[in-house]
Amino acid sequence: QVQLVESGGGLVQTGGSLRLSCAASGIIFSISDMGWYRQAPGKQRELVASISRGLSTNYADSVKGRFTISRVNAKNTVYLQMTSLKPEDTAVYYCNTNLLARSYWGQGTQVTVSS
Repeated sequence: QVQLVESGGGLVQTGGSLRLSCAASGIIFSISDMGWYRQAPGKQRELVASISRGLSTNYADSVKGRFTISRVNAKNTVYLQMTSLKPEDTAVYYCNTNLLARSYWGQGTQVTVSS
């Protein structure tokens, strides 16, 4: 079955950095488009960044220039490098992929940015 396991979240001060990882299994990772989403308390889940099988990337306006999504197919892993973190980046971050018209999510990893 498809499994997505996120790691790397934590507590960081404003201006700090974190790198999130998402290890995937149960899919042919190299041909899968991958995405990072986040959900803050009381808000809807939103797309943060995505990377296609062809390495095309897309970012939410709020994170452009601060976050970088990347992937290592040999490790079945997608990363989200986050720099210049702000309190408004505080959220649970989720890894996502779609397979046969079904969407799969990881369990999420908490990122908390203190002011």
